[in-house]
Amino acid sequence: MKLYGFWRSLATYRVKVALALKGIRVDEVSIDLLKGKQHEQDYLKVNPQAVVPALVLDEGGPPLFQSMAILEYLEETKPQPPLLPKDPRGRARVRGLALIGVADGHPLVVPRIRSFLEKEFQLSEEKRNQWLAHWTLKSLEAMESHLKNEKETGRYAHGDTVTLADICLAGQCVAATAYFKADVAGVPTVMRIYNECMKLDAFKDAHPMHQPGAQAH
Repeated sequence: MKLYGFWRSLATYRVKVALALKGIRVDEVSIDLLKGKQHEQDYLKVNPQAVVPALVLDEGGPPLFQSMAILEYLEETKPQPPLLPKDPRGRARVRGLALIGVADGHPLVVPRIRSFLEKEFQLSEEKRNQWLAHWTLKSLEAMESHLKNEKETGRYAHGDTVTLADICLAGQCVAATAYFKADVAGVPTVMRIYNECMKLDAFKDAHPMHQPGAQAH
């Protein structure tokens, strides 16, 4: 398999964690979002939306795209260790928690949104960063409201084993703490779970700030 991604991309981070948890090795190709490499014709042939990640399968065919779809594919094709509970209600809860970050929080802070805010609305760097921190924290606060009040929460977001919810929670926490320096004091359950995740090599080794690209910026 070949994974097109970028060290700073939270969506790429989610996929790399899942790959590591399932013991799947891939060749990585860096698409430098900061330099606009995602808009070059060679990459547009891989993903016409000009975003990462994209996963090219060994058997060929069109690349897989969108991190959640890739995570679901990995879960279906290599179900061990499972990243979804067995029961339908539990699976729905895990997916719901995951989507708070993936569908509600993360889309508001991606490079194309930041660029639009700067170019079209002439937002200063300070105001732009305020926007980024605000929406990232809002998604974590929404997760917190579920996690602190629901009995299904355990060591991790759902019980005592890692699920897709933890992968997506961790990505949002990376954004809040490493990128946007948000005040996370109000989401203690979220941060407790994030710290548990970071004890695992799959989460720790894939952390964006631990990648070679981070050291070059």
